[in-house]
Amino acid sequence: MATTKTAPTDPGDTTAHPEPAEDGDRRRHEDGGEARRLDSPLLLILLLLTAVMFQDPIRGALSAPVMQSWMTVFVAVLVQALPFLVLGVLLSAAIAVFVPPSFFARALPERPALAVPVAGAAGAVLPGCECASVPVAGALVRRGVTPAAALAFLLSAPAINPVVLTATAVAFPGNPGMVLARLVASLLVACAMGWLWHRVGRTDWLRTPARGAYEGQGKGAAFWGSVRHDVTHAGGFLVVGAMAAATLKAVVPADWLALAAGHPVLSVLALAALAVLLSLCSEADAFVAASLTQFSLTARLTFLVVGPMVDLKLFAMQAGTFGRAFALRFAPATLALAVLVSALTGTVLL
Repeated sequence: MATTKTAPTDPGDTTAHPEPAEDGDRRRHEDGGEARRLDSPLLLILLLLTAVMFQDPIRGALSAPVMQSWMTVFVAVLVQALPFLVLGVLLSAAIAVFVPPSFFARALPERPALAVPVAGAAGAVLPGCECASVPVAGALVRRGVTPAAALAFLLSAPAINPVVLTATAVAFPGNPGMVLARLVASLLVACAMGWLWHRVGRTDWLRTPARGAYEGQGKGAAFWGSVRHDVTHAGGFLVVGAMAAATLKAVVPADWLALAAGHPVLSVLALAALAVLLSLCSEADAFVAASLTQFSLTARLTFLVVGPMVDLKLFAMQAGTFGRAFALRFAPATLALAVLVSALTGTVLL
């Protein structure tokens, strides 16, 4: 009786052999799933076709007063914030690529308790808003700066830089004490939050901002790669925050502000909440505060201190950069401290 022999497999043989039925089925299933997956260009085309098909209802909805208000606030927040976001991204990329890590060890004191006020005072040299300070603070943390000092810089930079203080002086020509009050209150809050984080903050609450690896590239290629990464990452969260701010601004009744202005405590809380909801750029918020003449100077100071430190777009950007666990703890503590410090400072200086 003849015996069938199986030929040994030659390791060097590259001839294609039939694959098992199970592997073939699995591969066909995966290929089918990839084929059915929507890519970005196709999704954009579908959205455009849908918009064309329903253009009349969409046009009618957009012409409504509420939607006009929504679009005005949304575009205003983006137009105000984007230039300073780009500035912050450029500074962040420059820090990551061109500044050696040893520089920060020499520039800041070794003790975190001393590094916090130094970093807070250094915020005065950055002519940008909170959209610029977030990516810069992220770059500082990546470069080994103690998080307490980086967070003090994050809070102080948009509130005490020369552009903001000059705008405040122009907006309040009859109240020069507003500039000093804003400087003092903002710097106190920034340093206090840095020290508080140093005392009670935990490493698992703060996610170190991730960045793609650019090793082996020239400094120019690494710089622009870093810029593209941060613009895509932070810009998305900026758009989400601007949409939320526009939505809330469009539905909050204006009569609520008039009712709250007559009460000292409620007026402070109302303008603090308004600063969070409006999400104004710190270069423009002084002129908005100056127009709220029905409120006291102390309440308007609270508006100016809270806005650059806690608002919707800043919360979204902090969550995207440092993690949601960080933002959910840091933002409420900053808000409470900013309201308290600005109320006390306004009582003393205004």
